[in-house]
Amino acid sequence: MPEQLEDLQERIAHLQRAVDDLSETVARQDRDIALLQHRVQMLMEREAARESDGGGGVILGDERPPHY
Repeated sequence: MPEQLEDLQERIAHLQRAVDDLSETVARQDRDIALLQHRVQMLMEREAARESDGGGGVILGDERPPHY
């Protein structure tokens, strides 16, 4: 019986460590996602402003600019 108790305690300790590690990972990913969402929003706003200013055209390498 004492061996079973020790085995269970050891398993619980490993599971607790795994839960803590996963919790840290999820918290880090949540921060990363929030940062990426903020950056995407900034890029979308910047692109919308560029389009409204009329300068939204993209010139490809083999394409001549409109003034030619």
